[in-house]
Amino acid sequence: MPPKFGTSGLRGLVTELTPDLVADYIRAFLGSCEVGTGLFIGRDLRPSSPDIAAVVADVARAEGIAVTDCGAVPTPALAGAAFAAGAASVMITGSHIPADRNGLKFYTPGGELTKAGEAAIQGALGRAPSGQAGPDPVTDETAGAAFVMRYVTAFGPDALAGQRIGVYSHSAVGRDLMIATLEALGADVAELGRSGHFIPVDTEAVDADTRAQLASWAAGAGLDAIVSTDGDGDRPLVTDAAGEVIPGDVLGQITGAALGAEVAVTPVSSNTGAEAGGAFARVIRTKIGSPFVIAAMEEVGPARVVGYEANGGFLLGFDADGPAGPLPRLMTRDSVLPIVAPLAEARATGLSLADLVARQPARFTAADRLQDVPTERSQALVAQLVGDAVARADFLAEFGGAATGMDTTDGLRISLDTGRIVHLRPSGNAPELRFYAEAESPQAAREFLARGLEILAGHVR
Repeated sequence: MPPKFGTSGLRGLVTELTPDLVADYIRAFLGSCEVGTGLFIGRDLRPSSPDIAAVVADVARAEGIAVTDCGAVPTPALAGAAFAAGAASVMITGSHIPADRNGLKFYTPGGELTKAGEAAIQGALGRAPSGQAGPDPVTDETAGAAFVMRYVTAFGPDALAGQRIGVYSHSAVGRDLMIATLEALGADVAELGRSGHFIPVDTEAVDADTRAQLASWAAGAGLDAIVSTDGDGDRPLVTDAAGEVIPGDVLGQITGAALGAEVAVTPVSSNTGAEAGGAFARVIRTKIGSPFVIAAMEEVGPARVVGYEANGGFLLGFDADGPAGPLPRLMTRDSVLPIVAPLAEARATGLSLADLVARQPARFTAADRLQDVPTERSQALVAQLVGDAVARADFLAEFGGAATGMDTTDGLRISLDTGRIVHLRPSGNAPELRFYAEAESPQAAREFLARGLEILAGHVR
């Protein structure tokens, strides 16, 4: 399958991300979107990322653009440095997908690429090189340090004092910065699982082997939490002291409430605890993907607004006040804030992370996908369930419930009379059928997910 371009930028097999293809997308981006003072470039730790970054830099310079190389840094650190400089940026990363794939994430000086920006790039493909010559690229090694100081300034050097935190480093590009941040906030840090080869970590669908490893590390280690991120550092992974993974949308609820947010924007795939908990004056639901979250946040206007996704990525839409100092707005997915804020809240209140989670509404999601399912087959199933009440009732009976509500914002999301939720979403760029399950406990959600995947497989295969 050729590389795809959409909500997550450009992604594809490394063998198909040829220099000519990368160059075409970079010229289209630079020619159709605002660039500001230049282009900042960052990359993750995949073996292919340095070579792709070199292509991006060469093409941008040949378009007359000033290039700043930030090296291997987390995506939010790169974006923050570029925003501060009034520059655009490109992150070379495939996020949580395997190392035989990679991609590009695009940012204008104002933030993440919008759907309008995606359309503009698509329309500008095929541009001829301009033949200009920009200045020699410069190196900026301060982006990571500035990102660490962002949280030390906001939360203070004693925010995590007395806490012992494990950091699952694997191959996350921000692993050293994560350790530095937690230590600068007063935590005692134990590094776990550093890897010399790339390990794909999906924070929204943590696999069984990873869950078992996290629980094993936590057993008897005296840790208050284990934290990690995906490959490019814009999505968090957090466990409690027992090694139980805390869902990303629950981290978002806790973080938003701790910051005093008035409005929360989150996709329909996030659990319904935001509405049930009453922490926010208003909750806005969107399609899945950070561009949709950002668009809704911007439509809110002046307000204490935050955005978060089920994968844990958190967007801060206002200049907040941390316990120790200012925390400036950052309109891109961040993994560090939804790690630090709950940990700091736990210490300040004398509670454990498990206690904080227990205070949230008992709503939990789990997600996974069926692969190798033709898109037209998934779409046909959804269309049938939307339009045929009898077929829908028979389908839901397999889940042990009946429909009390239906939402077609993104796929088909059905609320059941059991209090659980079934959500089907055909992929727009891959032969996959995503399934999201919501239930009353993490274990129940995972069991409901497993059962749901079995049911779906019977309908589409």
